[in-house]
Amino acid sequence: MPLRELTVEIRYFTNHFFIAEDSPQVTERLLTLMEEITIGGAQVHDANIVATMLVYGIGELLTNNVDDFNRFSELIVPLAE
Repeated sequence: MPLRELTVEIRYFTNHFFIAEDSPQVTERLLTLMEEITIGGAQVHDANIVATMLVYGIGELLTNNVDDFNRFSELIVPLAE
């Protein structure tokens, strides 16, 4: 994708959608998740997504990797794309 087209697309998304950004609250929630649920390796990235969702009150995640998020099913609803 050409850079100009990419910047136009990014501006569109930032103007039309809420971006749930990483924050100290997300980091704290991630640490809590890591204490509560067995997580290792690349699963930390998934846990960070879940922590972000929890901090922002997002309850559902559309993903191609439902199995990766099943361990968090008591906290969020992973939906198949």
